[in-house]
Amino acid sequence: MNKLHAIIIDDEKHCAETLEWQLSNFCPSVELIGMYSSPIEGLAAIKKLNPDLVFLDIEMPKMNGFQLLKSLDEVNFGVIFTTAFDQFAVQAFKVSAIDYLVKPIDDDELQLAVEKAEKSNRKETGVSVEFLLEQMQEKKLSNRVFLPTLNGLEFIDKRTVIRCESDSNYTTVYFENEDKMVISKTLKEFEDLLPERHFFRVHHSHIVNLLLVQKYVRGDGGHLVMKNGNIVPVSRAKKQLLLEYLQQN
Repeated sequence: MNKLHAIIIDDEKHCAETLEWQLSNFCPSVELIGMYSSPIEGLAAIKKLNPDLVFLDIEMPKMNGFQLLKSLDEVNFGVIFTTAFDQFAVQAFKVSAIDYLVKPIDDDELQLAVEKAEKSNRKETGVSVEFLLEQMQEKKLSNRVFLPTLNGLEFIDKRTVIRCESDSNYTTVYFENEDKMVISKTLKEFEDLLPERHFFRVHHSHIVNLLLVQKYVRGDGGHLVMKNGNIVPVSRAKKQLLLEYLQQN
């Protein structure tokens, strides 16, 4: 039996390595020929290696899974998304020829998805990608991100984030409605998930939503007063660039 040549594209190393182990132990029909943490590298690998199957994360910095597929002239391989989305999105996946696995991935669900990929018509995949891009309303979803919290995984709307504060390997995210959430990502990792146009790292420990800044108070570096009254320090090195960004917004 011919094996399916597969690659994994996922910016979360531990997720990719876990999936690699699962494929090795539960999916003998799959031969893994590459693992990529960068969507740019993954895109290049697809063009070079011509895989039969791609395990593709959706939420990644710089380019998400949908954007990656959209940048290809042709999708002539099977696609299994490895992420989590809301119920509406799940329904969109269910009526397409593209499969979808929720992290952490269940062994039995993985086996079923691989079996489906073995039987699928590659010509249908391209049509399904177009269908999904329409159904998922990519512009709407671009404002949402799926994040690992201390209690599991959760969706947030980026527009409701007022500021983010570093806490070692975690980030505390503060929202307009006074809620807050601890995310198991560093501030640098979180910075990559937020749109540069509206979010700015004003200090090594702080990122703010420029649209929710109430005023800037001058000083050595100065500080910001946010819409909810929070005070956020500004580093001297970021002061001038911040003022330029504020004027643009």
